[in-house]
Amino acid sequence: VQLVESGGGLVQPGSSLRLSCKASGITLGYFAVAWFRQAPGNKREGVSCIDNSDGNTYYVEAVKGRFTISSDNAKNTVYLQMDSLKPEDTAVYYCAVGMPRVAGHFGPNLYDHWGQGTQVTVSS
Repeated sequence: VQLVESGGGLVQPGSSLRLSCKASGITLGYFAVAWFRQAPGNKREGVSCIDNSDGNTYYVEAVKGRFTISSDNAKNTVYLQMDSLKPEDTAVYYCAVGMPRVAGHFGPNLYDHWGQGTQVTVSS
């Protein structure tokens, strides 16, 4: 199983980015896929999750209304559209795959497969 994140970068506050998580060796359509982030000195925290078995999506309060998670099963890819970015969104963003039953739960130990991460920096 390989998960490859892309789409990170350096942007100004208020800007948008779209992160991608492309999978190989696993069919994301059967699993929960979550985005986590980790800022320097902080614990890894969950941001959003999609349960591809039923389409339900989940967001933490800090990103509700600004981030949108979606899935393209034909491309075996999950996206995180991030709008109205704030400096506090700066972190390395990781995607992770777990069984559908963990959807909506953001304990990192619940997820079985992880990508290498992509850096998002929001700064003026």
